[in-house]
Amino acid sequence: MLVLVVGPSGAGKDTLLDGARAALAGDGAFIFPRREITRPAEAGGEDHLPVDEVQFDAREASGGYALTWRAHGLAYGIPADIADDLALGRTVVVNVSRAVLDEARTRFGALRVLVVTADPEILARRLAQRGRESAEDITQRLARAEAFAVEGDDVVMVRNEGTPEEGVARFLAALER
Repeated sequence: MLVLVVGPSGAGKDTLLDGARAALAGDGAFIFPRREITRPAEAGGEDHLPVDEVQFDAREASGGYALTWRAHGLAYGIPADIADDLALGRTVVVNVSRAVLDEARTRFGALRVLVVTADPEILARRLAQRGRESAEDITQRLARAEAFAVEGDDVVMVRNEGTPEEGVARFLAALER
């Protein structure tokens, strides 16, 4: 099954994904592919595969990605080889933009969407703490979070407002449903 992880900036998606990846290490039934992003490796944030715009465009044109999107001045791609893992019956867990959910549902059929969320005050505090966005950027990200409603029978909400350990436990429970 394909599991798409979405949620607003500051919800803690990377923290929960890292925790789940560690908890499920050695369990070949769960795959956590790294995204390719047009962002330098040293820019911080998630462990991703850095590519430049030319590389990204070439891979996208040649079918090298299962899903792509652009946000915040960057391009993001999920490697196409996730199809091999899905064909082998593995659960593939990827962090994606809410903007690609409809495309993913069309292309992959049955999937699960884990929406990681937290109260707006918590999101604002986390965004400020990571120090990558200006106050105006944080306001825009919070407004964007309010504008996107994720709905469907395949949606599972994961509130991440406590400790990282509590969030990871909720995330793992949602994965194993």
